[in-house]
Order: sequence, then structure tokens, then C-alpha cells
Amino acid sequence: MSRRRPPLPVSLPSLDRSSHEPLQRQLVAQLREAVLAGRLAPDTAVPSTRALAAALGVSRNTVLAAYDQLTAEGYLVATSGSATRVAELPQALLGPREPAPVAAAPRLSQRAAWLTSLPVRPHRAQGPLAPGALAVDAFPFHLWGRLIGQRWRRPGRALTSALPPAGLPALRAQVAAFLASTRAVRATPDQVLIVSGSQQALDLVARVLLDPGDVALVEDPGYHGLHDALAFAGARPLPIPVDAHGFDLAAAGAVPEDARLACVTPSHQFPLGMTLPLDRRLALLDWARRRDAWLLEDDYDADFRYAGRPLASLQSLDPDGRTLYTGTFSRATFASLRLGYLVVPDRLLDAFLAARRLADTHPSSVAQAALADFMAEGHYEAHLRRLRALYTERRGALHAALAAHLPDHPLAPSDAGVNQVVYLPPGVDDLALVRRAAKAGLAPAPLSTYYAAPAHVRPGLILGFAATPASELPAHVGRLAACLAAAGAPLA
Repeated sequence: MSRRRPPLPVSLPSLDRSSHEPLQRQLVAQLREAVLAGRLAPDTAVPSTRALAAALGVSRNTVLAAYDQLTAEGYLVATSGSATRVAELPQALLGPREPAPVAAAPRLSQRAAWLTSLPVRPHRAQGPLAPGALAVDAFPFHLWGRLIGQRWRRPGRALTSALPPAGLPALRAQVAAFLASTRAVRATPDQVLIVSGSQQALDLVARVLLDPGDVALVEDPGYHGLHDALAFAGARPLPIPVDAHGFDLAAAGAVPEDARLACVTPSHQFPLGMTLPLDRRLALLDWARRRDAWLLEDDYDADFRYAGRPLASLQSLDPDGRTLYTGTFSRATFASLRLGYLVVPDRLLDAFLAARRLADTHPSSVAQAALADFMAEGHYEAHLRRLRALYTERRGALHAALAAHLPDHPLAPSDAGVNQVVYLPPGVDDLALVRRAAKAGLAPAPLSTYYAAPAHVRPGLILGFAATPASELPAHVGRLAACLAAAGAPLA
């Protein structure tokens, strides 16, 4: 005996024709909800597509597509020669459902729990005198757009398939040649890994070279992102004081035997700006050799050196292959490009390539190809020359303004980079001063927050000058001096 189709349901789905959501999707959602709520009981034959379409005033194809999707999802069962019926679903899924009680805190891995316990670092403020801000308007976007367009129009099979985990061979070759000519880095293209910015390079180094509990020596003051990457890998960052000549291994006293890595910015210390002299570079290399340890050289902004040519790298002095060298393109281009590089000693390549495969395989292939073209055609070095001239002018304007408005406040060395540190008298609260400056429309950073060891802390302000026209810097520094005066800091 055949079972007849039921009449049309009394409560038809209500379709909103003014909504941006397609009618088919609305119909699927409402029928699905009717099944789960029990309004359409199991084994009930649903109305024919023709009848429901006529009742709703929609095309039959809309209802057919909705039924097909619900059948694929398991809510309906279609049988050839018979009516489509509501599927037999587990009783626990049907009818009103009370939300399950939510635990006070979700179960997390130990690493994730550690991450959530970290103090939230505020997003770096933007505005006049903001550290790290760059003259993005000086980048030749018209040229970059042309190169990107060329690669998109004719990408070829190599760019539409997965790249090797080390990155695009053409870009790795350009990076190796550029670093050899400008930093005396000794590396073949095979030793260059293209990474999604220098932060990923730091994370890879920490996870490949360090075990939980291992000690890593870091500069104090230093970069927050390095400290956090090491701690996230389970390592113990050990802050080493920085003096007028940079990282001072002798001042560290007895370095623990389980120290496996030392992380340094020898060409331009962050954030204080000094250059590590030759005797300390050789001492670091000797320490690494004796301890069977590694060195991480972060050359984050040595492209911008104002006294002579960029300095040779620490890596170029290393006869034992213990130095990993990292840098970024974001400092000379724009932050969202997210391309950097990591130069790895030969004997570590297999381990780093394995880790790279598990990270994100590789950054955008088209961006890598466009950057390779940008470098091969000479545009990158030409752009760096223009930026150095622009930043030299702005750096000079900042120094003149500081000499006029804050003559008694000493400055940290600034032969390179895009920031200038101004030291404050002991006892001045640089955090409070930064908050006062923010109300005046300025965005300097407090130096004290970059120290890990309280005994090393010295108050100061980190001022960025690269993103501000030279003509505007005197007024900004004048407002900063007024903030200092209002805070009670002594002025000349």
C-alpha cells in the first residue's frame, strides 16, 4: 500500500526576498531547523517540489536544489519512484535542546595556557614619532603593481603549484647575491629560506634549536617578539646587559652550561642603536665554538646606515657555521608584504626544511616572484638609495629639533635604523610620559618596557622619524618637550 504525500504544511517557510541571502539557502536553513525541532517527523514525506514551489512562489529548481542539499547532508532520504522523506535521526538530535554547561575555562595545551597568561601587549600606536613607522608613501607602488600584474597574467605552472618549502629559487638566488654584496654573508641560495617575516624566522629557530628548559641569551633591552618566541618554545631567555658597545658577554658573569643560543643585533642594536665591535663579535664566536652553541644574528634594519656602507655581518666572520642570519624586506617596502629570509648553516638545512613544511610551507608565490623581479631589475637597491637619502634628511631634522628643545637629554647612537632613543633622567616615568604624549597626538614608545631585568632598566623614549616629513619634526619635538615639562622633567 503506497503512502500518500501529506498536504502542504500549515506553516510554510517564510522567505525574505529583500535579504541578500539566496532563497535556496533560506529554504535549506528553515527546513533543516524544522527537522531538528521535530516539526517534520522522521519518515514524513515532504511536499513535492512542484507543490512547494507553487506555494512559496519560487522556481521549482530552487526547491529541487534545496532538497538535494538536505539529502546530501542526511536530513532527507530520496528513493527512486517514491516520495522524498525525512530521515530517521538519533532522538538526541531532535526537539528542543538545552545548551550544554560551559566549563569555567576551556582545556588548553600547556603552551596555549602560557600564551593566554601573557600580558596583552598594546598594538603599537601610530602617529608622529612612532617607532618603526616607515615612509610607505615613498615606495614605488606603481612599479610594484606592474610587476605583480605581470606575474598574475602569466603565472606559469611553477607559481600555481606548491613551491619548495625554502621558497622560490629565483628569490633565494637574489637574496643570497644581495647579502653577499652588502653584508658579506657567505651563503649559497640553497641556504636561504624565505619566511613570512622575521618573526617566523625567530619562531623556527627557537623550535628547531632549543628544547624546553634550554637557556637562550638575549640582549637587554631587546625585542619583545624574540623574547616571546623563545619562551613559547619552552626555552628560558636570559637577559644580558647592553652597554655603550652592545651585547656584553663578559658582564653576564657565569653563563649557564645549558645555554644553547645567543641572539644578537650586532649591526644595529635594538632599541639602543650601537654597533657590536670586532672584539665582542669574536668573543661571541669563540663562546659558541667552546659551548657547541648557536648564534642568531638579526639584521633587522641595517639597510639604513648613515655613516658609510652597511657593515659586514657577524656571519661573515664565522668559520664554523654556527651563525644563523635573518632579516626582513618589510623595513624597506611595506609591513603587509610579510616576506623575510633566514640563512641557515648547511648542517641545519634538513631540520629547518622539515620545520618549514609544518609551518605554512611557503609565503605567497606571486609576491615572491614579484620581489625577485624587483630585485633582479635593480629596483630594490635603487629604492634603498632613495630611502637612505630621505631618512638622512629626516634624521638630521630630528636631531636639530632635539638639540633645540631637549639639549640636556642624551641620545643613544643612531648611525643606522629609523628610530632615535632619547634618555630621560632617573626616576622619570616614561610610561606616564608616553600617555601624556598620546594626548598631544604623539606616539613615542617607552624605553623601559623593552628591558627584561629590572636592574638594567633606564627610562627613555624611542622616537621614530622615518614616516614624518622633515618640516614637521620640529613642531612634534616641541610638543614632546612641552609634555616633558608638564611631567616635571628638568629642561634647559
